[in-house]
Amino acid sequence: MRYKRPRGTQDILPDQVSEWRLAEETFRRIANDFGYSEIRTPIFEETDLFVRSVGAETDIVAKEMYTFSDRGGRSLTLRPEGTAPVVRAFLENNLQGTDPGRVVKLFYIAPVFRYDRPQAGRYRQHHQAGIEALGSASPALDAEVMHLAWLFYSALGLEQVDLLLNSVGCTVCRPVYVERLRAYLAGHARALCDDCRRRYEANPLRILDCKNPACRQVTADAPMMLDVLCDDCARHFAEVRKVLETIGITYQVDPRIVRGLDYYTKTAFEFVGKGLGAQDALGGGGRYDGLVEACGGPPTPGVGLGIGLERVLLARQALGLSVGAPARRGVFVIGLGEAAAQWAIAFLARLRAAGVRADLDYRFRSLRAQMRHADAMGFRYAAIAGDEELSRGEVTVRDLETATQESLPTEGAIEYLSSMSRREHCGGNAHG
Repeated sequence: MRYKRPRGTQDILPDQVSEWRLAEETFRRIANDFGYSEIRTPIFEETDLFVRSVGAETDIVAKEMYTFSDRGGRSLTLRPEGTAPVVRAFLENNLQGTDPGRVVKLFYIAPVFRYDRPQAGRYRQHHQAGIEALGSASPALDAEVMHLAWLFYSALGLEQVDLLLNSVGCTVCRPVYVERLRAYLAGHARALCDDCRRRYEANPLRILDCKNPACRQVTADAPMMLDVLCDDCARHFAEVRKVLETIGITYQVDPRIVRGLDYYTKTAFEFVGKGLGAQDALGGGGRYDGLVEACGGPPTPGVGLGIGLERVLLARQALGLSVGAPARRGVFVIGLGEAAAQWAIAFLARLRAAGVRADLDYRFRSLRAQMRHADAMGFRYAAIAGDEELSRGEVTVRDLETATQESLPTEGAIEYLSSMSRREHCGGNAHG
């Protein structure tokens, strides 16, 4: 064929959509339960928003963004992450109103774009479910964000998930740590990969997160950020841990968790799935108390979370989890004969107007072929009429689940099938 999907993208086919809907609707439900409201931002933003917020020397900005100039010469970038656009919308639309102390809690489900090496669970267009809480510096809010993610994974059957926790300090103590780290790494430069040699000057914290075995061996004995936290950051980290323990969430302190974006301060965390191999990172986030100010707003603390939906669905697949076949629902209309074919089209329209899932075979094949099609498409009922039945004003309604059938007056069939459809939507047994 002439065209194929771009490398690093995927088609989500009809038989896969039920898994996606489960993940999206579960996240939406839990976020709403926690008091978060949905926000939808543009798929592209001004490039400088990401350069300023994510960091010019991060891998995302330096190597992974899809950036282009529009016809007006403006530099625009496809969204590579979700937090900066939400902060921009928070400021531009004055979502905090006249109360600077009000906590604004937002969530989104959106595609993000990064030019990365495609592999299992990692796509150049992937999908992220995220939350952002702006307006409070409370450690309890950090714990709430992690609690929300914990419940989301659990609701999808991912029980074997570890929470890895760290603090990356603030503008007071982080520079002290960075200098200690550089001093330590100076004697090991030759052992580092090419990327980490570049990071040494620009972003040495990212060396701790490198997956290259040689780099991980170098940093095994590196100084830890937790040893140089200022009093404020140390208190914050201790309180986050205390709240997590209070609500019963287990965690592991991992000094390597630094995240890949410059805007993080204090709390940083990741969720990893056990037994999932190299693609075990299911999501993560942290606190970003300086981001709103960096985007031109007043000093406003914030904390957030991003979850990669492809990774979550890959984890479910690895565990053999599936939503299964959907319950049979709706009516397949079968008209046998020339006059019955016209009746079927009109009957179909009336069912749809009544809110019933309904369809017919526009090829008007044999009864057997149409019944096989109705069964394969998951319909609960078949409404069947030939010219002879119509002359008597009757329709045969066949229950494809129980293999029973009955003859009904044409008008009565509409009312009966509408009633059965309403009961299906309410989760009731159509014959109970």
